[in-house]
Amino acid sequence: MNLLFDLDGTLTDPFLGITSCITYALNELGRTAPSPENLRWCIGPPLQKIFAELLGSSDDQLAKIALAKYRERFGSIGLFENEVYPGIVETLTTLKDFGYTLYVATAKPTVYAERIVIHFGLNKFFNRVYGSELDGKHSDKTSLISHILKQEVLDPTRTMMIGDREQDMLGAQNNKICGIGVLWGYGTKEELYRSGAGAFVQYPTNMVEVINDLFRTGQCNRVSDAAQ
Repeated sequence: MNLLFDLDGTLTDPFLGITSCITYALNELGRTAPSPENLRWCIGPPLQKIFAELLGSSDDQLAKIALAKYRERFGSIGLFENEVYPGIVETLTTLKDFGYTLYVATAKPTVYAERIVIHFGLNKFFNRVYGSELDGKHSDKTSLISHILKQEVLDPTRTMMIGDREQDMLGAQNNKICGIGVLWGYGTKEELYRSGAGAFVQYPTNMVEVINDLFRTGQCNRVSDAAQ
């Protein structure tokens, strides 16, 4: 039984780091950044698309420059402006004790994701950290999950994706695996339901029960009140 975990908004709260680095990048390009609270929607989707929208430009090169500026700060400071959500360590410990095999599946570049996971001592729970490449390869969750399933030779019927945004649920649905939406991150319940979540988890402490129930019943339906 295999569990793929999103990183940002699911295992850790990266709000300060991501919003500060977006602000830095925009300021470096002479643009005025929105307030941090108005950048919350930026946590989850691929960053190059985010910068294209923030810059109001279809110029791919400009978005790539903004992304490079973002990484100037993120690679040394921003990735550690982050914190593990309460209850996550205990939940991962219990899931490992139950015999689940855990992987990180994040749109964040692997080179950053691995450092974050190690920095917060979460690496002991995961068999491997999977992320995107710096050139954008596998930044789409459908592509990333497909890659993980093939690389690890995982049975889709015995694999679940756990995340907080629509990209996680759509990636799961497109790969015919169960998607579990967590409600402490940056996506709304409506967003997760609309994008195909099979169940919801209100708090990390509810996660083990929901996952065990789904595997036991062999069902992954749109259960709007699971874990509540």
